[in-house]
Amino acid sequence: MSKPSLSTIRTHIFGHPGAHPKEVASIFDGHLEQDPSLDCDLAIFAINPAIGIDAQSIAQWEALDEAMVPRLVVVTGLDDSENDFDDAVLLANRVFDQTVTPFLVLHDDSGIACALISLSDLSIRDYSTTPPTLRDSDAEHKTLVSEFQSEYLNQMELMGDDAFGAGLVFPAIPIWLDRKIGVDIVTNYIESLKN
Repeated sequence: MSKPSLSTIRTHIFGHPGAHPKEVASIFDGHLEQDPSLDCDLAIFAINPAIGIDAQSIAQWEALDEAMVPRLVVVTGLDDSENDFDDAVLLANRVFDQTVTPFLVLHDDSGIACALISLSDLSIRDYSTTPPTLRDSDAEHKTLVSEFQSEYLNQMELMGDDAFGAGLVFPAIPIWLDRKIGVDIVTNYIESLKN
């Protein structure tokens, strides 16, 4: 039996052109939209920390509040080592809503994003291989992210397991489309809405 495609979930993509929403829409079988009043199952907002979040994206986010549409924030621009996922999350928290960060970015010795660490179980997804290699994090990583993990786990315990699908919790996911960093994670969130 074949698996249903992501396109069975009506996904609308919003964002400033500099955050590459067209490419995000292509990867996730979504529709690039300007009108947030159209029915959708999921809204993905692409933001690039180098550009910020434009007024139109803020208005589109707010228009979806009343309908409690599930929303994801995808942070692009990881290919530029000057851009910072944490800065993008702080900005999204200020102008959208409080987001959650289920994953944090890990960098190689040259400062290039290469892996993500899960705050739910502290596993590492290493995207230098295809498919990504999953492994346990070392003691140094566990120490570095322990406060972030506690905050994330507390938020999720408070909100409940179905909070994303109910439009109550908004994950922020770092993605680098060319290297497929984070693409599998966003796909998992989309798949979770089929249940």
